[in-house]
Amino acid sequence: MQELIELEKVPSHVAIIMDGNRRWARVHDFPPFYGHWKGADVIFDLVCFAAELGVKTLTLYAFSTENWSRSQEEVDELMKLISCYLEKEKNFMIEQSVRLETIGDVTKLPLHVQSTLQKTKEETASGTKIRLVLALNYGGRDEIKRAFLKMAQDIKQGKIQEEQVSEELISAYLDTASWGDPDLFIRTSGEQRLSNFLLWQLSYAEVYITKVLWPDFGRKDFLEAIVEFQKRNRRLGGT
Repeated sequence: MQELIELEKVPSHVAIIMDGNRRWARVHDFPPFYGHWKGADVIFDLVCFAAELGVKTLTLYAFSTENWSRSQEEVDELMKLISCYLEKEKNFMIEQSVRLETIGDVTKLPLHVQSTLQKTKEETASGTKIRLVLALNYGGRDEIKRAFLKMAQDIKQGKIQEEQVSEELISAYLDTASWGDPDLFIRTSGEQRLSNFLLWQLSYAEVYITKVLWPDFGRKDFLEAIVEFQKRNRRLGGT
């Protein structure tokens, strides 16, 4: 299928909700946390494949603001997974020129996770092949709220004027200000919701839903999403 890809039309920025880890665990009669660990195993092969195709930014919804409502055992396991997996894959990321970034309010994460994130960001800062963005303690509404609070503070301090407020200026206050909005949004497991993910940034993204559960999502599935993306006529609000 890779021969069907038009490399000049590969989306620059792909955003993914990695859904279905717990369902995969239930189907295979494993505890929920095993599904999360299995799902994590998918990530770095997909990052390398995306980079090979020419994707420049891959944003993954790793832990939402709503995920805190899960059992303490599951939350603790997810925090452990994030920290351990980054430590395990850090050298690989450096070798593959992958730059780690995050969106979301990471100050609410456990200190050991914050430390691992910061260290990995610093050590992968020179990566130029692909940017891996993990959405951690992220919610689209929370992001917009935080952006508006920062903007209101800057207006109060005279750094900007109210009449300067525009869509472009709002975008500059969002967590994603350093890179462009996603061209393609993928959600696994068949759910057809945004689930509070990149609410502002996904306004004109092409949406691709697959019933494949995240731990089973591989290169072939990613290629199918890219092929479907390239079939579409992106009018971006035009007729």
